[in-house]
Amino acid sequence: MIIEARGERWPLAKPFTIARGSKTEARVVVVTVRDGAHVGRGEAVPYARYGESVEDAIAAISALDGDAIDRRTLLSRMKAGAARNAVDCALWDLEAKASGVPAFAVAGLSAPAPLLTAYTISLAGADDMATAANAVRHLPLLKLKLGAAGDAERLRAVRAARPDARLIADANEAWTAGMLHDLMAVAAEVGIETIEQPLPEHSDEALRSVSRAVPICADESLRTAEDLPRLEGLYDAINIKLDKAGGLTAAFDLKRAAKARTFKIMIGSMVATSLAVAPAMLLAADAEWIDLDGPMLLAKDREFGVEVRNGVMSGADRRLWG
Repeated sequence: MIIEARGERWPLAKPFTIARGSKTEARVVVVTVRDGAHVGRGEAVPYARYGESVEDAIAAISALDGDAIDRRTLLSRMKAGAARNAVDCALWDLEAKASGVPAFAVAGLSAPAPLLTAYTISLAGADDMATAANAVRHLPLLKLKLGAAGDAERLRAVRAARPDARLIADANEAWTAGMLHDLMAVAAEVGIETIEQPLPEHSDEALRSVSRAVPICADESLRTAEDLPRLEGLYDAINIKLDKAGGLTAAFDLKRAAKARTFKIMIGSMVATSLAVAPAMLLAADAEWIDLDGPMLLAKDREFGVEVRNGVMSGADRRLWG
């Protein structure tokens, strides 16, 4: 088996800002797996928040080249993270291409139905975020990036601009325990459906005693199914991302374990092309929230990219993946 990895840069349509900083491009790793007759591809986004880099991911993937490996073996050969995700998704694609059976059928699923994804409003001042929300009135589900100081004003301004929209929000670990009561009350006031990761991972024990009218969703605090026992009683929902779980195979395992513990489910992704988003769509049919807007944030997507109309995503073209 020939396994190759390369880094790619994809410019964004406009700067993307969260509480940890801004970026103007998506840096991704693309894996190509060849068995001699067929080719599979996968894409992932190494993320500095988890100590990952494009260079380290490529080195870890390159160490597999020449080995006979399958998706289950991969779980023990590589640690969870972006590098394993890229290889795992490439193996799914290879199996679909070699068998002639779509990846959703390989997974025992029906063909993906159209999915409503959230569209992210980048962190900015309250007026700027309200203007950005008003500029996408055709999109019914918005995700607001928050950053602590000024968040009450941001929440109220966006709601005033878009009284029609469903809203979710993501603080990316920017709040403190002392802010929770007041900001959660504002979130409830304006009809936020869930707040992602309000506190830093090392501080989330404070959530155990929080009275909540809005469900709290774990993102940075969740990677794999091994994290779930610790999160019970702290979080109401989890955000499953292939890059954190280490691939579609592990993400299916994580989703089953989370549903058994009655967590609500969000399916998310990093900012990336449709090649990264297409596998995640297989997880999304019964999720409460879907946040797979990465390709919508790019200046240009890949050929055969996932089509999005009015926030509704179609199933992936098999020439792209699966």
